[in-house]
Amino acid sequence: MDKYIQLDEEGYFQLEQKRIVDVSYGNSLLKNLKVEPLSACYTYDGQNKILVEAFDSPLVVYQIHPLKNQIWQALTPYEYTFNFKLDDLFVDEWDRFLGYDSQKRPFVMTRSAQADFFNLVDEFDDDSVTYQGQKFEIGPWLKSPVNTQSKEFWNKKYQEEKTPGWEMNKASPPLVKSLPQLKINKSRILVPGCGSGNDAAFLAEQGHLVTAIDYSEEAIAQAQKKYGHLKNLKFQNLDVFNLPEDFNKSFDIIFEHTLFCAVPFERRQDLVKVYRQTLEKRGYLLGVFFVMEQKTHPPFGGSEWEYRKRLQNHFHMLYWTRWKESESWRNGIELVIYAQMKENI
Repeated sequence: MDKYIQLDEEGYFQLEQKRIVDVSYGNSLLKNLKVEPLSACYTYDGQNKILVEAFDSPLVVYQIHPLKNQIWQALTPYEYTFNFKLDDLFVDEWDRFLGYDSQKRPFVMTRSAQADFFNLVDEFDDDSVTYQGQKFEIGPWLKSPVNTQSKEFWNKKYQEEKTPGWEMNKASPPLVKSLPQLKINKSRILVPGCGSGNDAAFLAEQGHLVTAIDYSEEAIAQAQKKYGHLKNLKFQNLDVFNLPEDFNKSFDIIFEHTLFCAVPFERRQDLVKVYRQTLEKRGYLLGVFFVMEQKTHPPFGGSEWEYRKRLQNHFHMLYWTRWKESESWRNGIELVIYAQMKENI
């Protein structure tokens, strides 16, 4: 059985909902922290490997100061320090400064650290900072490196890859195991980005009326071949960002799985709007999201902090848990969210 430890949004470790205050132990855990694409963060307690459930960036910076040769030092909880370069800084949609240390581990500055930073540099604007007369461009933290808005991109994945990396050939285990806990009545469910239809078919088999859509004609063809016999399941080849008007306010639940991680970073908030537009008043979002560091190709990663930030103005969170029984590369990175639309939306 894997061991887990939480890392809260202030950068402190928690075990069994209690914050670890031992400075030496916390420092050791941060020192041994590893972050790899498409996998969970992990650390070592001296002997055992521990999966780290980081709520935000795994390194949270409280103080910074310049060293020399354009190198800066950052201080985190547990008196742990690391160095970074101004070339490795970025800014997110919420004007937070983030970056990578020399080991390519993500960090985020607290507001106080960011204020100190602005006082230490020569000048700054929306896109750059100037320090010791040298200008450093500050790019966006989330910027899609590949064009995933093309149908050809996704059709090619389904046509050329015998089994695409996201294909499980069965319904998502977190969906299968969490659904009975949620006690959902018979509902009209929209499954956007349905792929070959595994999740949609499972929901239909539970008695729900399911509409499943995908941008890729090839995906829909595969889904229809596998599950077209289910009478309460309808597949449609549609663009989630250009849905027919009759989809508006037409569903009780949206099930999200491997779509949020596939759309361009720049369209993530647009996807949240689609959730809102297609749901009935007080409808529900049920989703399996990936919490990981991955920006080079789909599936793109995110943080619990980002998911909360994007959803909190529109949904009440009813169920929020990091899944601990995930399979293969998904182990330690799946986040299950069940949320209800707020009344004022």
